[in-house]
Amino acid sequence: MEQKDRYIRFDWAIKRLLRNKANFGVLEGLLTVLLGKGIHIIDILESEGNQQSGDDKFNRVDIKARNSEDEIILVEVQITREIYFLERILYGVAKAITEHIELGDVYSEVKKVYSISILYFDIGKGDDYLYHGQNSFVGVHTGDLLQVTTKEKDAIVRRLPSEIFPEYFLIRVNEFNKVAVTPLEEWIDYLKSGHIRPDTQAPGLAEARQKLIYYNMDKTEREAYDRHVDAIMIQNDVLGTAKFEGLMEGRMEGREEGREEGREEGRMEGRIEGEKKKQLEIARTMKTDGISTDVIAKYTGVSPTEIEAL
Repeated sequence: MEQKDRYIRFDWAIKRLLRNKANFGVLEGLLTVLLGKGIHIIDILESEGNQQSGDDKFNRVDIKARNSEDEIILVEVQITREIYFLERILYGVAKAITEHIELGDVYSEVKKVYSISILYFDIGKGDDYLYHGQNSFVGVHTGDLLQVTTKEKDAIVRRLPSEIFPEYFLIRVNEFNKVAVTPLEEWIDYLKSGHIRPDTQAPGLAEARQKLIYYNMDKTEREAYDRHVDAIMIQNDVLGTAKFEGLMEGRMEGREEGREEGREEGRMEGRIEGEKKKQLEIARTMKTDGISTDVIAKYTGVSPTEIEAL
């Protein structure tokens, strides 16, 4: 592989490069392919650097953008599993809605929000690599879907639920195991492997080939990026080991006790212990690399006291 064909991981690019207006085209391409309509980012409304409190940094939204239709789009990259992940994306959507309506405004000013999560961890069971969800109203007794209409005379509802309620997209990157043919598949392939076809016509990827080249970064940036990738490899390895150990322990206890409770308890204990071990290993590596305690705590969840003791 030629040097020019090594591309920066998307999780790094979205934090460092894609906030630059000159690079909006890359992110616009992903959003266009995912949402099925042309997206033009007007500006980036918020970043991790201006969160309001210490708790917010753990409930962060990597990018909050506004498109040409005045809708809000949240894009978040999640590398490792988090127990309260679903609660966090709900919090992010709720915060986005309330932040963009002034006290005293009529409810018609509520903005439509799209929440897009790029997941590099296993969130649950499912055969697809892309999941989409939105609020709907289903009959408790009949099971039918309520068809809200705005066409009736003197209708109280002025907009359809699909025009109001948030939409959630979960991209399960590690579940993608196909030869990329469509623009969406090409994007998922890049998110997973960093590979971009030389002849790509997928929106945003041709621009990514020009702007996200690893060797275009200076030495300091490359070293920081390499440390980032190393940390991800370590945490993924530790997490994989923890899951395996938890599974083995659960099976052994299950056989000995002959009960399902034994297996489940063993798995849970192994996962919890493995998660903690993973966090400490990552924190130790980051500390060795000279990264500040505050930054380590932000990205690992390890307390400053525990970091100082490493």
